[in-house]
Amino acid sequence: MSQRARISLSGTDPAMVDSVCNQIKGISQRTGVAIRGPVPLPTKKLRIPCRKSPDGEGSETYDRWEMRIHKRLIDLDANDRVLRQLMRIQVPDGVNIEIVLRGA
Repeated sequence: MSQRARISLSGTDPAMVDSVCNQIKGISQRTGVAIRGPVPLPTKKLRIPCRKSPDGEGSETYDRWEMRIHKRLIDLDANDRVLRQLMRIQVPDGVNIEIVLRGA
């Protein structure tokens, strides 16, 4: 019975998320492991409107701040050698990575 690894990546900078995806794709190509993805999931937009005026005087003008969270999903067949190489990937500070193992 083989195991599958589902890797979910999320971060605010899409270039950093894609660079980690490219590292994972490189590992799968070197080891000959089947890979599905990276599948881009919908981008979550966190919006915060706040008043420009600190004292409440004058007309109501707002600043609209937004943070976007980009997500990618990768499925690959997992063995010990591949998982060891995945653990050695240098993940930047702005990227969250989650690896879930399950039987196929």
